[in-house]
Amino acid sequence: MQRFASLVLGLLLPLLAVPAHAEGPFSNWAAVVVAGDWHAHSGGPTEAFDNARRDIGLTLAGLGFAPDAIRQYSVRPKRYPTVRPSKTDLRAIHDDLRDLATKNTAGCLVYLTSHGAPEGAVLDDDILPPGLLAAVIDDACPARPSIVVVSACFSGVFVKPLQREDRMILTAARSDRTSFGCSEDDKYPYFDDCFLSSAPTARDFAALGRAVQGCVARRERDTGAEPASEPQLWIGAGLRPLLPLYAFPRPPPRGSAKPAAATLSSGAER
Repeated sequence: MQRFASLVLGLLLPLLAVPAHAEGPFSNWAAVVVAGDWHAHSGGPTEAFDNARRDIGLTLAGLGFAPDAIRQYSVRPKRYPTVRPSKTDLRAIHDDLRDLATKNTAGCLVYLTSHGAPEGAVLDDDILPPGLLAAVIDDACPARPSIVVVSACFSGVFVKPLQREDRMILTAARSDRTSFGCSEDDKYPYFDDCFLSSAPTARDFAALGRAVQGCVARRERDTGAEPASEPQLWIGAGLRPLLPLYAFPRPPPRGSAKPAAATLSSGAER
């Protein structure tokens, strides 16, 4: 009997074994998350962009991006010793994205949250024009799927220059509209807040983009913010049929969307 039990146990153990780490569709993707400014629309200080930068990074890790393949950037990096982001600088972002993409070859994600203008997005003391961002991504992430999210006023100006067959683009506003939620007291810009709150129930990035659009519209109606920002979503023909294959973990890890909400409502990271 003991010999029989040992035999059965030996047959069952391989079936019961669970791999310590199961790779997901984003485990070999590179990602950069950039806070491009630290000023509110009034000119005073705000933590909204850095709060979003921090929690977007955590959310991406929860959705299956490898933590060591996610880089974060802040205009005031020394203020955030917990995450230790790099200094927001286009050359550094370009070099790091190219380095990450060399090691993580399946795809790229770029997320920028900042103020914006009809000419582009604020990147520290400069304006990042759409054509230059397109050139950076084309160079660092050639011939692979990429997702670009620009959370800024007038960010719809990025859609056409960034369009590629294997790319998805999501912006916080039309090219002629402002976005909302970057005052001194806002925890996140409206768009970033909707990205974070919609991620836990979205199936993939296409569904997440649509959910963010609906969430922003509701938030603006509820707060009387007008004219409506109308976030833009564009998906290249080559990527559209593939996005359902890049499904998020089901269910997403608990707390991945806003892991720091209870303890870091505003102010510097501690």
